[in-house]
Amino acid sequence: MKFHLKKQPWGNLLFLSCVLLSSLVILVFGTMIVIASQVDISSLKDPLAKPLIIYDVNQVAVSERSSTQFTAVPLSEIPENLIASVIAVEDKRFYKHSGIDLFGIMRSAWRNLLAGSIVEGGSTLTQQLAKNLFLSPEQTYTRKFKEAITAYRIERKYSKEEILEFYLNQIYFGEGTWGVKDAAQMYFGKDIKEITLAESALLAGLLKAPTHYSPYKNLEKAKDRRDLVLSLLLEQKIIEQSDYDQAISEAIVLIEGEPSDLRGSYPSYVDYVISEAIDQYGLDEEYLLKGGLHIYTQMDQAVQDAIESTYANDGLFPEHSGDEIVQSAAIVLDPSTGGIRGLIGYRGQHFYRGFNRATEMKRQPGSAIKPLAVYAPALENGYKPSSMLMDVKTDYNGYTPTNINDAYSGRITLEDALIHSINSPAVYLLNEMGIDKGVEFLEKSGIPMSKDEHNLSIALGGFTEGVSPMQMAQAFSVFPNLGIMNEAHAITKITSSTGETILEVVIKPVEVMKPENAYTMTKMLMGVVEQGTGSNAALDRPTAGKTGTTQLPETDAFKGLTGANDAWFVGYTPELVAAVWVGYDKPGANAVLQSSGGNHPALIFRSIMSEALKNTAVSAFEVPKNYRGDTKKPDTKNTNKGKGKKN
Repeated sequence: MKFHLKKQPWGNLLFLSCVLLSSLVILVFGTMIVIASQVDISSLKDPLAKPLIIYDVNQVAVSERSSTQFTAVPLSEIPENLIASVIAVEDKRFYKHSGIDLFGIMRSAWRNLLAGSIVEGGSTLTQQLAKNLFLSPEQTYTRKFKEAITAYRIERKYSKEEILEFYLNQIYFGEGTWGVKDAAQMYFGKDIKEITLAESALLAGLLKAPTHYSPYKNLEKAKDRRDLVLSLLLEQKIIEQSDYDQAISEAIVLIEGEPSDLRGSYPSYVDYVISEAIDQYGLDEEYLLKGGLHIYTQMDQAVQDAIESTYANDGLFPEHSGDEIVQSAAIVLDPSTGGIRGLIGYRGQHFYRGFNRATEMKRQPGSAIKPLAVYAPALENGYKPSSMLMDVKTDYNGYTPTNINDAYSGRITLEDALIHSINSPAVYLLNEMGIDKGVEFLEKSGIPMSKDEHNLSIALGGFTEGVSPMQMAQAFSVFPNLGIMNEAHAITKITSSTGETILEVVIKPVEVMKPENAYTMTKMLMGVVEQGTGSNAALDRPTAGKTGTTQLPETDAFKGLTGANDAWFVGYTPELVAAVWVGYDKPGANAVLQSSGGNHPALIFRSIMSEALKNTAVSAFEVPKNYRGDTKKPDTKNTNKGKGKKN
């Protein structure tokens, strides 16, 4: 007997599948509706933001940033031009929808489909209010659905005027400022009732991306965004052509300012943590400052305290020659992890997320680059500390490097050339070895090089753009870490207010050079501190480092003047690597640095490291197994140590 399975019509299977799928969709959306319906929208009248908590390397809370302070103002006191500007650029159908703009949703959905990802939200002002107060900023369809339900409930409970007042008083305007009243003070130093049409358009333009369009960070982008808002007001017939013409020609005049409620412990380090979270990991600034996040960092309080106490001592810094203060920046890393143990990016007054010279500034490194551009790659290519180099004035197809006082010794060992920072043999060695070898080592150690920089001048720090203190510290970390580089970073982990892990940072080590060659570099750089240009950096423990000083530009503005443009010291112990820069932001005839890398930067380095390591036992640099030393005896004939040195 044969058995036959009864075939089911495919239509029945399709029907059953549709029923199951529909049930699942209803269940999911029903659950989200229930969750969204539980949000207490009455808290719009008294929003409570959760503070950002920063932890150090030992997971101890060290700083807090809070955005709970803002100054509310009645809608009747907010200029109509500002209200109109916000509606024009953010939600022109505000008075026509019930919290959800279906036309806007369809438009953004089409654009997202074309882009293959969520690039446009299509949110109404009410949806933005819901998102900013209750929900995370993640761009997912689940969040958008919850946001829409919450927005609809807000519209049912409050009038359009009340919603506008909530929104304008609580929305983020950048620079750590919430609400139109405080924003007007922050940017223009004016009461909200006094701002002009052009100023209203600028504030409205910030809302899409406050950091990106910040006039303090990019005045040109801020102006373009302001002008777009003005053009929308004209296009929507809200202003006349004459009003537009006057506003479009108005210059942007800003004042300096900082919201005091965002100050806290370790402001320079915390500012960088926020920037790292935004720039490298894509977090939203507003969410960071009010979402109750917990950020775990690599900060060592002993190191950060040492940096801040050093920078509070004006006696360690050069006196300024004009009205502008001599600026400086310092950063300290753990070479074994790349963790930023401490940093400071300014002297003088702190401004919230102001220009960070430790991480953002690019300046010419001078002779501080020699270990990276010349001597370390030379060791990798078979040269020894005892290798003899030519120390003569040489013309390399129009490029003629000179030693200080135009003094030359004829021949000198590689080690002595480095210790006494002599220019001519460094360029000679790079030329003999090959420029590509130096460029390759710099790039492997985290210093980007453009095609314009593939020339011999890099031996002396002649870069097109320059380098930051963070890049220099990161690159030098290769030496104490026996050839391995770990990317410099502050953040270890970020969790939500409920303890959920949002981000966990994993650093991949990069092998830059052989361990024995890295240790040889350390031995030579210890000589720089013990008997060379870096003697002011000497500590009561093994210390290595390199000085760097850049010359004044050969322009009429500096004709007849003596001094320097930049002064550096980059050094390390077995435990820590530090880079220190000193100079003027805008060098000029009345702003000429009277110092060198071996002077103030070396002394600042010594102050920071002495204090930071005072409770740390003295240890020696690790010696790799394959290290055999330099057994070759140098030919010292015609060698004259120390002549022509430049620090």
